Amino acid sequence: MSQATSHRGILEGTPLYVEDTGGDGRPVVLIHGWPLSGASWQEQFRPLEEAGHRVVVYDRRGFGRSDKPQDGYDYDRLADDLHDVLERLDVRDATLVGFSMGGGEVARYVARHGEDRIRGVVFAAAVPPYLMKTDDNPDGPLTEEAAAELEQHLRADRDAFFDEFLTGFFSAGEELQVTEAQRQDALALTAQAGDTAALQCMRAWATTDFRRDLEAITVPALVLHGDGDGTVPLEGSGQRTHDALPDSRLHVIAGGPHGINTSHAAEFNTALLEFLAEA
Repeated sequence: MSQATSHRGILEGTPLYVEDTGGDGRPVVLIHGWPLSGASWQEQFRPLEEAGHRVVVYDRRGFGRSDKPQDGYDYDRLADDLHDVLERLDVRDATLVGFSMGGGEVARYVARHGEDRIRGVVFAAAVPPYLMKTDDNPDGPLTEEAAAELEQHLRADRDAFFDEFLTGFFSAGEELQVTEAQRQDALALTAQAGDTAALQCMRAWATTDFRRDLEAITVPALVLHGDGDGTVPLEGSGQRTHDALPDSRLHVIAGGPHGINTSHAAEFNTALLEFLAEA
């Protein structure tokens, strides 16, 4: 790969805020979860840099420091945003790391744009293959009634919803797995989410079927998931994604909640760096 220059700011031609360390190291692209921003990867950024990787992290449209348009929050458009980032920064031979909602972008990106620019994929506490429980997806962990209740609560009192949501996000069982300061840092990131983006992206991750998308993935894959995840349960998501990808490995973090990249950062980073070294 040719020498890449670093970038920090809104990427020309996109609505997205991007940070790119540049350099000749193998790229790792970090795609954050809902309702946070790229800043939620702070525990991974330096270890990846120190391991010699070019690190690219961006805020999804509608979140963080990115623009907040009133549309474009379906997974086709979000995957196209990811494609735009890779093209405009000329990112090649990359590993895509999708956390939670971001795992959907990884799967949809491969299905829509292929694997020419990527070397591997990581699904971290990710929503594929399909969260919604339906007649043809009986193992989906999210019922229509539960999804409707989430949306109702978000509409009724956004601040209270995010406060409660992030407590569950970082808890295994009833036990908070991060410090209160870390939870508050994450809660501050939710304040940057646009109202339209928060609502429409909730609908997207709750209702999008990625089973066909996973069939397009042939590169090596790592599935990272906590067995205490009450937000996106291991059995209904990470385990099924691993089963659907023949060339994948599954790393289960014992006692890990949904936000494992923060709560169990050391184990998360070790598993990620080992995969990057071998894949």
